[in-house]
Amino acid sequence: MDAASQVIRAAEARALALADGDADRLVALLHPEFRWTAHVGETYDRAEYVRRNTEGHTVWRSQTMLDPHVVVVDDTAVLRCEVTDVVLSGDDEPATFRMPMTQVWVRTDGRWSCLGGHAGPRRSPVAE
Repeated sequence: MDAASQVIRAAEARALALADGDADRLVALLHPEFRWTAHVGETYDRAEYVRRNTEGHTVWRSQTMLDPHVVVVDDTAVLRCEVTDVVLSGDDEPATFRMPMTQVWVRTDGRWSCLGGHAGPRRSPVAE
């Protein structure tokens, strides 16, 4: 499997960990120096990102990448795509959103981990 496909597979595993609310799997996919900028402009380190996404602040149902594009240079990769996110809203009803997303992945000892990324701006909710 080529490096770009490996990065896409790792990004899909990250999305599944979010949907499952699995903090251990999520931590395993994120670099220790991980940083994220949310669609609302807030920034998080790895611990805060995992906490917010697995302890009830944001309750994920799924994240699907649309048309992922990966550029790999040596042991660094940039993944760009549009995502469709399904999260529970305040009334415990699923809400679906689309937004652009960029992730930076680094390969250490043959393993890809997400160093950081950015999502947004969030588009209007998608009609179900």
